[in-house]
Amino acid sequence: MNQPLAYVHPGAKIAKNVVIEPFATIHNNVEIGEGTWIGSNVTIMEGARIGKNCTIFPGAVISAIPQDLKFEGEDSLAIIGDNTTIRECVTINRGTNASGKTVIGKNCLIMATAHIAHDCEVGNNVVIVNGVLLGGHVKVGDYAILGGLSAVHQFINIGEHAMISGGSLLRKDVPPFTKAAKEPLSYVGINSVGLRRRGFTTEKIREIQDIYRILYQKNFNTSQALSIIEADMEATNERDEIIMFIRNSSRGIMKGYTGIY
Repeated sequence: MNQPLAYVHPGAKIAKNVVIEPFATIHNNVEIGEGTWIGSNVTIMEGARIGKNCTIFPGAVISAIPQDLKFEGEDSLAIIGDNTTIRECVTINRGTNASGKTVIGKNCLIMATAHIAHDCEVGNNVVIVNGVLLGGHVKVGDYAILGGLSAVHQFINIGEHAMISGGSLLRKDVPPFTKAAKEPLSYVGINSVGLRRRGFTTEKIREIQDIYRILYQKNFNTSQALSIIEADMEATNERDEIIMFIRNSSRGIMKGYTGIY
C-alpha cells in the first residue's frame, strides 16, 4: 500500500495490494478490497465499502452524506462492486434510513462528473456516461447504458440492457431491452446491437421485438397489451421480465412509439 502524503484513518480496513496515491483521504469505517487503486485527491468517507480491483480517479468523492433534508446522520453505506471504474470527480452518496445503502454493482464504468444519489441501486456491467445525474432511489438494471448528461428523476427504474440517449430527461420508467430517446422520452426500438454483443440469438431478439410491437405499436393501452402478450406469447424469462417490470412500475413507463428516430 503506497500512501505518501495521503491520509488514511486508523479505523479504515485496507486490503493487500491497494495503492493509495498522494493527497487521497480515507475516513473511518471504510473498507477497500485487494488490488484497488485510489487516485490522488480522492475522498472516501465513512460507510464506503469498495470491492476488489476497482479504479477510482482523482477528484471522486465516495460515500458523502446524502443531499436529502430528511437525513439525520444515521449510519448507512455506499457499496462499490469489484472491478468497477469510477472516473474523475464522480460523486456517490451513501444511503438513508429508506434502504440503508447505495449500491453500485460489479464491472461498472462510471464516467467523469456523474452523480449517484442516496439509496440508488446500480446493477452489474452498467455504463454511466459523463455528467449523468441519478436522483435518489433510482434503480438501474444490469448492462444498461445511460448516455451523457442524462438526468434521472428520483424513484425511476431502468431495465436491464436498456440504452438511454445522451441528454435525456427520465421522468418515467424505461423497460428492459429498449432504446429510449427524444423529448419527452420515448420508445425508439429495442437495443438489438447491445443484445447481439451480449450473446442474444436472432430468435430471442425477434421475440423481444414482437413483445414491444404489441406494447408500443398496436394502439393498445398498457393493460390490453400486457394481457395479449401474456396470452399469445410463449412464456420465457425475457417475456416474464418485461411483464413484471411494467406491472411493478409505480411511475408508469415511458411513452410509446412515435416514429423512427
